[in-house]
Amino acid sequence: MSDIILARVSQTLATEQSLEGLVRQLLEMLELVTEMESTYLTRVDTEARLQHILYARNSKEMEIPEGLSVPWDNTLCKRAIDEECFYSSQVADRWGDCDAAQDLGITTYLSTPVRLADGSLYGTLCAASTDEHEVSLRGEHVLQLFAGLIEQYIQRESLVTQLREANAALISHSYTDALTGLPNRRSLFENLPTLFSLARHLNRSVIIAYIDLDNFKVINDHYGHQAGDSFLQQIGQRLTSQRGSDDIVARLGGDEFLLAALGDSLDNRPHSDRVDTLAFGLDRQIQGEYRLGTSRIYYPGASIGVIEVDPQNIDTDSALSAADTAMYQVKKTKQKVPLSHIE
Repeated sequence: MSDIILARVSQTLATEQSLEGLVRQLLEMLELVTEMESTYLTRVDTEARLQHILYARNSKEMEIPEGLSVPWDNTLCKRAIDEECFYSSQVADRWGDCDAAQDLGITTYLSTPVRLADGSLYGTLCAASTDEHEVSLRGEHVLQLFAGLIEQYIQRESLVTQLREANAALISHSYTDALTGLPNRRSLFENLPTLFSLARHLNRSVIIAYIDLDNFKVINDHYGHQAGDSFLQQIGQRLTSQRGSDDIVARLGGDEFLLAALGDSLDNRPHSDRVDTLAFGLDRQIQGEYRLGTSRIYYPGASIGVIEVDPQNIDTDSALSAADTAMYQVKKTKQKVPLSHIE
């Protein structure tokens, strides 16, 4: 029997890819070794003071239902840990006031704690029967062995989850402008083709607004780089305050931002009025008062080049270049208005 169990454990560890799959295999083997009616793994929520039956195997009359939750302080597992008594074939005599044991008809009970790497209690691994049942020392050792395997698997899953979260955070960081929290240039170049693909699928145009913040150097020189950073952050907040669900707002770097959005149906071209409306709306969003530390200024606006393109006939690089050119044309022709210091 020992050789068979070891072989099955080795096969299970090599093939099972989930905690549930591993536990269900171990519960079946634990039943064979202990000859108990029910074997089960619990999860203990110490904050809510509840014990939950995660997975259970019931081979005879006893029924330990999966999903059952009972008050932790009134469980056999809690008492077993407190009293360091993890086996009893006379549950009614030892813990006669335990309602959960009475309701489930438990006479013989065997358990061991399942702990995480930091020593905190994860739950318990248990076996139970309705009749008096002697459990061999081998059965107790197998129970502890299986609990250790579950602990290691949970730890491995936790490490994998932590690695995935760290990797996701790293990816997010590499695609995010650290100052404004907006997508950065790298993110824009990866997501803009998706917007163009969506526009082609919907037979719609794409509108791109290239934004260059006039007088930004003046803000940095006169009010300091901390004020300049605050100004850029506030610009980002204004640009995203009315962003559509499919719109892309990104900081290209320095004092340059970009907005890309779906236009109207290509069947209704031309849309010069939509381009003008977007340019006017962005200008109104950016113009206005800004609080820069202890100072307050009135910012007269940015140079904004807005174009509308047919994604069927132009690629993203060419569209960005055209928007950049449109912005410089605006910068050359617009009347230069100096910053106003309010207070």
